[in-house]
Amino acid sequence: MSAKKRLKPLLVLLAGIAVGGASGYIAKQYGAPIEVATDDHIETAFVEVDDIVAPLVLPDGKRLAGYVSFKLALEVPLEESEEITSRLPLLLHEINMRTYRKPMASGPDGTLPTLEVFRAVVEESSNVVFGQGAVRTIAIARATPA
Repeated sequence: MSAKKRLKPLLVLLAGIAVGGASGYIAKQYGAPIEVATDDHIETAFVEVDDIVAPLVLPDGKRLAGYVSFKLALEVPLEESEEITSRLPLLLHEINMRTYRKPMASGPDGTLPTLEVFRAVVEESSNVVFGQGAVRTIAIARATPA
């Protein structure tokens, strides 16, 4: 193997590093500054919601495939966490009233829940019970057949 064939990959690598470094330097020096949006640093807490039992309705909207149990956590502002915790029964009622109308069953036998649909149901329900934007994040921790 000639020396020229051995040096070619090394030269290509070094040229790539040089071009990448130079373009990064130029972008940093002459590019627009990056501004990061802040929320005035609102402290949040997670309120855990255990054992939400929801029906798994098949995509046809008429047949029941079974039930699923969810465990989730709601990220809320710290100063509102006690009030939200006290109103969790209302949230569970709203979720129950909406899940039987939304087909969530997926998979070949309909035993798998569609998490995006359930997250949307929880978001709609929390907006009704707690007000728009009170829940910042919905974290689904567990979904098991009931």
